[in-house]
Amino acid sequence: MNNLLRVWKKYGYILLLIFIVAGLFDKRIALAAVICMVGPLVFAFFNKGRFWCGNICPRGSFFDNIISKFSNNKPVPKLLKSNIFRVLVIIFLFYMFGSGIYKNWGNTAGIGMVFYRIIVVTTLVGICLSFFYNYRSWCNFCPMGSMTAFISYLKKDKEVLNVSSSCVSCRLCEKKCPMGIVPYNYKENKLDHPDCIQCGKCMTCCPKNAINYKL
Repeated sequence: MNNLLRVWKKYGYILLLIFIVAGLFDKRIALAAVICMVGPLVFAFFNKGRFWCGNICPRGSFFDNIISKFSNNKPVPKLLKSNIFRVLVIIFLFYMFGSGIYKNWGNTAGIGMVFYRIIVVTTLVGICLSFFYNYRSWCNFCPMGSMTAFISYLKKDKEVLNVSSSCVSCRLCEKKCPMGIVPYNYKENKLDHPDCIQCGKCMTCCPKNAINYKL
């Protein structure tokens, strides 16, 4: 299972590229995007936090494996991570999404176009932001990610990473975290920050193997 997940994390972005190209010929294909809208919420309800975002999301794989090579990797501005900005993005995109579906109700291709347009536009926004900031900038205010983070915040028994007492606060984990979280601040505790996407970058870079799923 772990090997399969590693392969998916590395090549999952191919599904996004296929989706975008195939959608040019038949917009109904874009309706499959509903999986990426519901998936993160389902995982969060089952106490997995934002696991979907860091391991399964095809767009996340695209950012990690392709865009990261061109990213400026500078810290994301606090404004883009603020709750007010997140709520505004959710309201705006869901309004556009809802009104688009309402206008095209009964027209499968038209509804597919609504899905396709939103996926393409938001992906382009994420790419543009990565040239100025971190390659996962979009993930800080992605509507589904924000909603998942809120669910994760409410879930007290979620499966999360832990930082053991062997942590020496070398700050390597902070530099590697694409979400701007400071893992070593959770020494001897659960890394239960609601925005943690459990991508494992902090776990991989830790020289003391102090970050894992067991204390």
